[in-house]
Amino acid sequence: MTKEFSSKQAVIMPEGVFIIGTYDENGVPNAMNAAWGQQSDYGEITFFLAHHKTTENIRKTGAFTVAFATADTVAISDYFGVETGAKVNKIEAAGVHVKKAPHVNAPVIEEYPVTLECTCKSWDEETGILVGEIVDMLAEESVLTDGKVDADKLKPIVFDMGTNSYRVIGPVVGKAFHDGLALKK
Repeated sequence: MTKEFSSKQAVIMPEGVFIIGTYDENGVPNAMNAAWGQQSDYGEITFFLAHHKTTENIRKTGAFTVAFATADTVAISDYFGVETGAKVNKIEAAGVHVKKAPHVNAPVIEEYPVTLECTCKSWDEETGILVGEIVDMLAEESVLTDGKVDADKLKPIVFDMGTNSYRVIGPVVGKAFHDGLALKK
């Protein structure tokens, strides 16, 4: 038997958990948790965001970083989503460590092992669509295998809207651009 749900109860999975880092006009770092984002082209990432301190910072500086939340960073990642940077210095309150990104005017939060450096390609306040051009990627050696980011070592998390929980991305179950070839005639 199939159960019907309203459109507001629909679950779309997975939703990545991304931490967007910015500086304000005074160089004060900020971070926000964003789940509605995805790679939208080679070297490009797109988010669907309401107006936040983060989007105001991006409008002013033209740059941001995107860190991938992990099983080891669940508490700080969630904090960056439940607190507002308009009222609190979330970086100080969370006790995380930041350094300036090498290529863009945005902070790198050192507790996250993989971070993208991005420039703002476009930001549409009306639709909430933020498009970033990925300038560089920083990755700790501890999450690399053969020079590539290893999801098993990184342990990235996704947001499960159906249960309001975070889940770790699981094991490899198939090989892309390969397994389906067996069905090709």
